[in-house]
Amino acid sequence: MVRQNSFRMDISNVTFFRSFPDLASCPVDALPEFAFTGRSNVGKSSLLNLLVGKRDLAKVSATPGHTKQINFFTVNGTWRLVDLPGYGFAQVERKERGRFSSSVAEYLANRTNLECVFALVDSSLPPQTIDLQFIEGLVDHAVPFVLVFTKTDRVSSDKVRENIEAFKKRLSEWCEQIPEILTTSSVNRQGRQALLAIIDSLLKPEQKRRPQPKPPRRNTPW
Repeated sequence: MVRQNSFRMDISNVTFFRSFPDLASCPVDALPEFAFTGRSNVGKSSLLNLLVGKRDLAKVSATPGHTKQINFFTVNGTWRLVDLPGYGFAQVERKERGRFSSSVAEYLANRTNLECVFALVDSSLPPQTIDLQFIEGLVDHAVPFVLVFTKTDRVSSDKVRENIEAFKKRLSEWCEQIPEILTTSSVNRQGRQALLAIIDSLLKPEQKRRPQPKPPRRNTPW
């Protein structure tokens, strides 16, 4: 557990680096990367803007599925925030949706300087099949991740706890140890420093690097 009430990370500089369609196009880079993704309309853009203290870093769109490439932002000149396309938006053409999925899967499974994935889940919903499939894929490929429940301002705290426990029950079927779980709200600014505390802990040189992926299971969701 890395969250501390007294922790503060100062975000002094955030710049857009570039967008890339797939892993092969991504730069050969040593800067540690922290990726954010989730089901379309989970509130990813709002959370990213809250995280770095900018209103317009990530485009907040009324239309889900707005992010279509792998977007890189350099933070404080020392690490990169990676805004990944969301998954599960039905109105994206099937062929294009498959390309986004394979590009994201390849990045997640093979990007050597990826330190952690923040997997965003709508806190108002019980476990959704599409979220479970994505998270199971992270487990199968030994990708370090944190489960982030968003939009907690829209639902009662009892309902949030109920949905978290349901996710934890499913995770216990795949994981020997339940990953870190955070609750956030871009409206109430909840969870910002907890997210930054995790990033800060992984930037420290004494922390272990990304583990070697284990062989995928035959029925891996990706």
